Amino acid sequence: MASMTSRRTAHRLAADAGLLVVAAAFMLPLTWVLLSSVDPDANLRVKLPDGVTLSHFDAVLTPEITFTPLLNSLLLCGGGTLLTVVCAALAAYPLSRFRSRLNRPFLLTILFATSLPITAIMVPVYALFVQVNLIDTLQGTIFFFAASQLPFAIWLMKNFMDGVPKELEEAAWTDGASSFQSLLRIVLPLMGPGVAVVTVFSFVMMWGNFFVPFMLLLTPDQMPAAVSINEFFGNRGMVAYGQLAAFSVIYSTPVILLYVLVARRLGGGFALGGAVKG
Repeated sequence: MASMTSRRTAHRLAADAGLLVVAAAFMLPLTWVLLSSVDPDANLRVKLPDGVTLSHFDAVLTPEITFTPLLNSLLLCGGGTLLTVVCAALAAYPLSRFRSRLNRPFLLTILFATSLPITAIMVPVYALFVQVNLIDTLQGTIFFFAASQLPFAIWLMKNFMDGVPKELEEAAWTDGASSFQSLLRIVLPLMGPGVAVVTVFSFVMMWGNFFVPFMLLLTPDQMPAAVSINEFFGNRGMVAYGQLAAFSVIYSTPVILLYVLVARRLGGGFALGGAVKG
């Protein structure tokens, strides 16, 4: 008995040590960003700064470097996320609530779509956008953002929607509600964690996407922050590390705020078993 207890303790300590190593690997870049943003002599080393300065933030807090690109990012990612969540909910609802022989082939098809590398489809997409006059437009980039995130968003939304008991909808249908009304007033409010997950996942994936806006947008004033961050890397290998770190702190703030806003929903569950009894 004692040997079994000691073995479990050893396994738990090994697991904790492994998790600490993984956590340190993730914390190291974040530590560098935070320290370098206030270090007057920032470089690639992770070190405590000899002094503290806010000059890096002063240098990047300008309309050309930060404010305009951040506004463009919010428009692109906010619009793309909204479109993704709405379309994913409408697509996932019939897949979750109605049985058909086409459900599984459709799900497998969109799963295959998620495995396509973005670089493989950008050339035909670019040619298509030129033909339909969507190249170098924010709305065209929003459409492509939503289309690229939609397959996985449908999968996520359907899995969460399956957890909402259909009996609740049947009660609403008895009272005369339509399928769209039951989706809007019953299913979506009850699957708040699922909507939050899809929202955060879609926004984060769009927020860090460099390649798509770099290819589809041509005007510098329309470039998002994910593309403008490239300006801190000089042509001859010179990098403004302090300004890069300061910009990275500012660039990460909207994603952190979004997660904080939806954190309570992310930790929630459905727990609806008792709702259909009695």
